Amino acid sequence: MEYIFHILILLSIYGILALAQNLVMGGTGLLTIAGAAFYGIGAYVAAILATKFGWSIMAILLIAPIIAGLIAFLVGASFARFRDDYFMLATLGFLMIFNTVAKNWETFTNGSFGIAGIPKPYILGFTLDMPMTFVVLAIFILIIVVTVSYLISRSSFGRALNAIREDEDALQIFGYQTSRYKLMIFTIGAAFSALGGVLFASYITFVDPNLFTVNESILLWAMVILGGIGRNRGALIGALFLVIIPEILRFIGFPTEFAGLMRQCIYGLLLVLLMLYQPRGILGTYKL
Repeated sequence: MEYIFHILILLSIYGILALAQNLVMGGTGLLTIAGAAFYGIGAYVAAILATKFGWSIMAILLIAPIIAGLIAFLVGASFARFRDDYFMLATLGFLMIFNTVAKNWETFTNGSFGIAGIPKPYILGFTLDMPMTFVVLAIFILIIVVTVSYLISRSSFGRALNAIREDEDALQIFGYQTSRYKLMIFTIGAAFSALGGVLFASYITFVDPNLFTVNESILLWAMVILGGIGRNRGALIGALFLVIIPEILRFIGFPTEFAGLMRQCIYGLLLVLLMLYQPRGILGTYKL
């Protein structure tokens, strides 16, 4: 039974991350590879504040999205003039900067050794140190992110984002400051990613820079593309598929040393097949 709760926790965390990625990619069409960076920022904020300053995870769940959002605002403002491939390359550069800082700022991050001993959440006198209790918090945070994502998609703000995706130049002719909309959704997506990072760090009680590389960003891309760009349900379906695949490989009996490699190969193959035969994904209405 604990194994099922473990899978539900992973689904909740990656569901949050996929929704955050979909807000940016599906909302405005911004091709960002920074998802893993903001995910990592949330995880490292949790690790540093909890282990070095004694903060509770519940307090960090409030502060980490703010920190990630502020960083995203500054980064997004710097990248505001970029579009399409140039924006993607700029966010890749930001991810590389994050990884470099995480590996070399040893005073706080402990470098490549990572940070261990991250505590579990503590609520009303109870420590959520078992999967069956931690899953409640993870699902609760997921529900909040799903709700906010739904409200955004149904709002005038969300409709403006979709219009930017369809024809940004036309929207600018009508007087819309499209860069502001893109900056806002980039910031919101980063805040949501940080929530996933805090949950992940507290759940596995350890973080290191190798957990937040470009491979993780590509995984988030695959989730959104598989489910369907621009659809919140699609992001959740994509997360479900790509979290379950490694578990299937585990049951098939792949050797541990090959399981990770096979997972990357399957993700890559899925992306290629989707681009060739189903570019809109399972539920999506937009092509990448």
